Amino acid sequence: MTHRFGDCFNPPGLTNFLGVVQAVMDLTGLRCLNFPPFGTADTVSGTFVIDGRHFPSLGIPVTFTWYPDRIVREANYKGFHFTSVSALAWNKMAAVTEITIENRSGGTRKIEVGLRVQGRVTRSMDSWAAFLPPQELKNTTRVDHERGAVVFSAQQSHAVSIQGMYPRADSVRNIGFQYVLNLQPGEKQQISYVNTIAETESEAHSTYDKLIRDVTGELNRVRENWNAELKAIYTPGNDQYAGHLPELDTTDTEIRKLYWMGALGVIYFRRDSSFSVLGRTYDTLMPRYWQTVTFIWDYFLSMQVHALLDPEVMRKYLEHWMCTDTYKHFGTEYLTGGPVGNWYSVNDYAMVSMVREYTHWTGDVDWLEKPVAGTQKRVIDFLNDYAQQWKIFQSVNNLADYGGINNLLECVSTYTHEVASLNVANVHNMRIAADLLEATGRGGAGSDRLRQESEGLLEAIQSLYVETKGYWQARHPDGEMYEVRHCYDLLTVLNTIPDDLSERQKAEMVSFFKREIQTNTWMHALSPADENVLFDVRPDHQWTGAYPAWPSETARGLYRIGEADLAFSWLKGLARSANQGPFAQAHFADGVISLEEGGARKAPSDTPYITDWACSSNGSWVTVILEGIFGLRATLTNGLTAKPQFASFDPRASLRNIAYQGELYTVTKDGITSQN
Repeated sequence: MTHRFGDCFNPPGLTNFLGVVQAVMDLTGLRCLNFPPFGTADTVSGTFVIDGRHFPSLGIPVTFTWYPDRIVREANYKGFHFTSVSALAWNKMAAVTEITIENRSGGTRKIEVGLRVQGRVTRSMDSWAAFLPPQELKNTTRVDHERGAVVFSAQQSHAVSIQGMYPRADSVRNIGFQYVLNLQPGEKQQISYVNTIAETESEAHSTYDKLIRDVTGELNRVRENWNAELKAIYTPGNDQYAGHLPELDTTDTEIRKLYWMGALGVIYFRRDSSFSVLGRTYDTLMPRYWQTVTFIWDYFLSMQVHALLDPEVMRKYLEHWMCTDTYKHFGTEYLTGGPVGNWYSVNDYAMVSMVREYTHWTGDVDWLEKPVAGTQKRVIDFLNDYAQQWKIFQSVNNLADYGGINNLLECVSTYTHEVASLNVANVHNMRIAADLLEATGRGGAGSDRLRQESEGLLEAIQSLYVETKGYWQARHPDGEMYEVRHCYDLLTVLNTIPDDLSERQKAEMVSFFKREIQTNTWMHALSPADENVLFDVRPDHQWTGAYPAWPSETARGLYRIGEADLAFSWLKGLARSANQGPFAQAHFADGVISLEEGGARKAPSDTPYITDWACSSNGSWVTVILEGIFGLRATLTNGLTAKPQFASFDPRASLRNIAYQGELYTVTKDGITSQN
């Protein structure tokens, strides 16, 4: 990916499972170096200087290459070729960068290079339930002459950042470092930069001293550990996770890319912080916004990956959320365990679905009878409550009113109150609750009543359907009906009640998708023909693009109604949007912004788009392959089934080591077989 300052570009990020960092539009600069509770917000440091000038001011394009373990940047300037390799040190609160300067001019050349640095480091245990991490604007700054480094110390907390270079720079000042180089033709000079964060200066010294003379070695160690991490995801009995994901064997490079990137886009949010009161957690966004926070909605969209890969953590999360009031927040953060934000109306749908997913894959039916610590209820009681909570919001139209814009999609003003998506989710919830109540021996009349009520609700929902159009309306409290041509109704309806739709409705919804939503490499969350297009330009839920799980969830819905050919051909194009790394919080739809590396461009973090470089709902791309192409269905007591819909997919492909309730299975186009 090649860009210069000012381009519409979201630079890549990195994690080491302790914290995060993001590259900036510069040859070496880094921002958002945060290891909660230690933060620098989105402070930029380590930017490159050539002959006294700030590198971005030169207008030189920089080529970015992202790997899970590192970011490589390259640029050319006046006969010199520059390469930088940045990574987060393994199991340390530090970033390292190796810079190579090569003289390709053909003659002996002199050049002055260096880095500009700043700190703004802080330590806080209670300031992370916010959009941006904390920082202290006024650190004390001094030069450590022994190390040739700059030390930034917080004044309002206990936190230190030590930043330095090796070999020792010719000039070391509070604002940065400078080298004067004389290079022969073809000669290369390598210099290294380290930025380490700690609570005390002695701790920072210890980490810094281990890294500064061995950045190349650290880069090698980081790569070795990342290779082991990636292997562990698909290895039964690995030492990193309580579970594993199935191994996909195929010659189809596009589908394989989607599968691998979907899995990577979940584990990239794993946090193993010793400061977490919850133990291992999974953040939702990175590397800029809402660090330490897990949004229930996004975690739910990757629920199948969590149930297969890290089921013990999933169970812990579900019990923790049961102890909170899920009608007063959208998630929790790990430094305090406390709630964050306002109510998201999706929470009931998410909680019921996740309980089902966890129990179906693990077979842990006894958990449903477990008392939830700190409450007077069992898990099954919470499930029953979530499935029927909609009645509290029930309007005179017999549908749940899910409130205002901030409870739903935030940037579509007409999509409020009585919406089709979460009302069909209530049908889905009651059916799940009925099944799980029966599994615990508590079914009978209660389960029958839930199923009967789901049928009545289903009938009321049909009043929102726009006949012949394939999309739905939202009803507001004054009775006004607004046609909302949004993918969220489409994908939720297809994935929750596919068998309750008429053949005519299915055909009309497919036509709407193809006519107004689908693009070659992405989609419009809101149809460009919708009347609400002027309200906002946020690309996660408006006409400009779509949130990363909306294409995968829509494709999964297409498989649910037998549209395998349409879904598969679309997935092949969507794979081109994975060329930029894990899927972002939003990508622009084709034609809105030019493509990036052949796929839909990641939206930037700056206003008015305010979307992060990656989002943890990436796991939904794994689900569309497992459930869509391979047709997997996990039940609680009736086994694991598979009804593959390969369409034009690799006929020799297989899915091996599928872990279901303690047994392993393989699926091919011919169906499922036990490996035991």
